[in-house]
Amino acid sequence: MMRQRTWAAASGVLAVGLGVIGGELSAAALSPSVTPVSAVGSSVVDLLPPGVKDWAIASFGTADKTVLLATIAVLITGLALAAGVLEYRRPFAGRAVVAGFGVVGTFAVASRPQSSLVSFVAPAVAAVVAVLVLDALVRALRAWSRSADDGRADPAPARRRFLQGAGGAAVVAAATGAAATGVRSSQSAVVRQQSSLTLPPPTEAVPPAEGSFLPGGADLGIEGVSDLVTASHDFYRIDIALVVPVVDAARWSLKVTGLVEREVEITFDELLALPLIERYVTLACVSNTVGGDLTGNARWLGWPVRELLARAGVRPGADMVLSRSVDGFTAGTPLEALTDGRDSLLAVGMNGRPLPVEHGFPVRLVVPGLYGFVSATKWVTELEVTRFADDKAYWSTRGWSERGPVKTSSRVDVPRSNATVPAGDVVVGGVAWAQHRGVEAVEVRVDGGAWQRAALATPISADTWCQYSVTLQLDAGTHSVQSRAVDRDGGLQSEAFADPAPDGAEGLHTVTFTVT
Repeated sequence: MMRQRTWAAASGVLAVGLGVIGGELSAAALSPSVTPVSAVGSSVVDLLPPGVKDWAIASFGTADKTVLLATIAVLITGLALAAGVLEYRRPFAGRAVVAGFGVVGTFAVASRPQSSLVSFVAPAVAAVVAVLVLDALVRALRAWSRSADDGRADPAPARRRFLQGAGGAAVVAAATGAAATGVRSSQSAVVRQQSSLTLPPPTEAVPPAEGSFLPGGADLGIEGVSDLVTASHDFYRIDIALVVPVVDAARWSLKVTGLVEREVEITFDELLALPLIERYVTLACVSNTVGGDLTGNARWLGWPVRELLARAGVRPGADMVLSRSVDGFTAGTPLEALTDGRDSLLAVGMNGRPLPVEHGFPVRLVVPGLYGFVSATKWVTELEVTRFADDKAYWSTRGWSERGPVKTSSRVDVPRSNATVPAGDVVVGGVAWAQHRGVEAVEVRVDGGAWQRAALATPISADTWCQYSVTLQLDAGTHSVQSRAVDRDGGLQSEAFADPAPDGAEGLHTVTFTVT
């Protein structure tokens, strides 16, 4: 009996696994941005209390989505095991559980803003495949059990039929699973579209120095200090999309609505034909902890948002622009940050290439001086001019602040925490940022002593981070080092510790190391 229950549980896993894979393949063909698994996961994310989300980002960083998807996989596996055993004990019971999960998937798909009529095919396929396979396998298992209990019958043929069915299901699951993974990872036509796109040259580029794109003295060249320009594949990614949205640039458009004199809509080709400019801008996630790595600097190509808003004509009284993403995310950006002359961009390029799909292809917002949760909308499709008093964005309804200015901060990159370095000259270095205000100075202290001025690299601009370093004479023993930045408005990095919620972390990054 125990062996039969084990086979029943395995039948449930095979049936549900084939159903999930069938649903994902159907979604890849018909609705790549909305799959049953991603829809369920996104619904879970929406329902989680803000504190749980903050804990997940603080604990897992950019791996938070992977952890959530792994958790969902474990839960689905548990459901499948139970469905198989239930179906073996009582016909229709397990199939009812699987069908119920299909209904949950359908409701989850319906809740996603990017869903369409064809999006409902995937959860239907998943449920139907799982129910049919579960029924077939458990029927064969029961036939095996009956023949084994009947002393007059030879159980070998029935056992063989079940094992052949289960083995065939496993082979099909492995093959289709590999196909689904390949389709999803390649993002099909959109990735080819992105990789083959040639961006127009900027009409206003960042000034090169000695053949490079960086001003002289901007990079100190110290091993271990963060690269001045973050490679696109290393750039942090924090957003609410469990599956990267697939957006066809040929069909993409951006609308300006709300408190405007006239609604404006622009296509991707029209955007590329405009005078694009190139700027270095450092972006920071509000969830970044003191000393964390959810900050990066890149060279962006785009068109100033203020030019698009000027076309629409902003009406008096507006003070916020609510940007919407294809995945349902919204950000409430202060209107002044998009119109005050700073280089807020509708970005189409990153580090000399079209935007990577995971970073917002074909178009995203880049706004200097604000944390990403109120400004850096990826896969943007609408800008609604409105008021803070009238509308709330995704994170402002979950306890985070509304305006999100980036706080003056710094990080110690070398020595690493718990490192061992030789006595004598010890190089302390890192990066500091105060976007749109600029960094005036960085100071370092050892073991809580007096602050010492560090050498500051030539900043690219007020909108980027900059490197710093100082060489210290340290005796053998255990030491701790801290850094603090001063911005050009005279603002000093706070020493008082504060959690990231609701408006960004505060405190001094402390690194402890050993000198031998």
